Amino acid sequence: MSRTRFASVVLLLALSVPMMASHSWGGYHWARTSNPFTLKLGDNLTSADWKGHLSQTSSDWNSGSSPVRTTVVAGTSNKRCSMVAGTTQVCNSRYGNNGWLGLASINLTGGTHITQGSAKMNDTYFDTATYNNKNEREHVMCQEVAHTFGLDHQSTDGSSQNSCMDYFSNTGANAGSTQSTKPNSHDFQELSSIYAHLDSFSTLSLTTGLDHMAESLSMPVRWIGDDLTEVWQLGTPIEWDHKGRAITFVLEFGSDHDGEEEAILSHVFWADDDLLDHPTVQHSNE
Repeated sequence: MSRTRFASVVLLLALSVPMMASHSWGGYHWARTSNPFTLKLGDNLTSADWKGHLSQTSSDWNSGSSPVRTTVVAGTSNKRCSMVAGTTQVCNSRYGNNGWLGLASINLTGGTHITQGSAKMNDTYFDTATYNNKNEREHVMCQEVAHTFGLDHQSTDGSSQNSCMDYFSNTGANAGSTQSTKPNSHDFQELSSIYAHLDSFSTLSLTTGLDHMAESLSMPVRWIGDDLTEVWQLGTPIEWDHKGRAITFVLEFGSDHDGEEEAILSHVFWADDDLLDHPTVQHSNE
């Protein structure tokens, strides 16, 4: 597939796939003309508990010499967490028994530049005894917000790297553990690497999002990355994990007025199989 001009890319928190040596997410980054820069985190959260976790996450990522600074502002989205240009909107809701705890989405322009993001916390699971504890909530909030910076996972094998960008589970016997609830030094090193270069423009001040894609789809911009919470909405599977489950999907829409291909790319990490009440998309060898 050729380089996309506009895309929505999705990461979902779940369990294990092999460990990664570096955890830049595809080189995706916010365009900006200077470092450090400040990303607005829109607070659409419905409880004091979640609001506290967002405040803590913002404070934790503002530590050290990171080029990415965050500030929590009033949210301008809704419970479906429609994206807003130049910001990351943060939301919680009962998004359903779809297998994910947290979902981060980013829209791209020019193939690599983030224009807007969203981070969703799925209360369908967080309201259960298994996941309803402060350390698991902090872990997921910290990770999903950071995906919208352009960070991927440090590890997905279930071990703790003592980074919120791993897949350690703060549940069960580990419910009282604060491991993996905050960023570690390697996270900040990776952000410094991702943002080592400057751009000639900024996507932090955009007032429009995916206008060209919206025109070609004949539907409102809010649909993009907003309702993509179920597998059947994600398009054609193009990559599978070691269990044969589809983890990467593509939904193509042809070309815009400038002749550049438009698509939504989705990357899914599944939760434990026993959490799912629907079948995952399996790879066929036929």
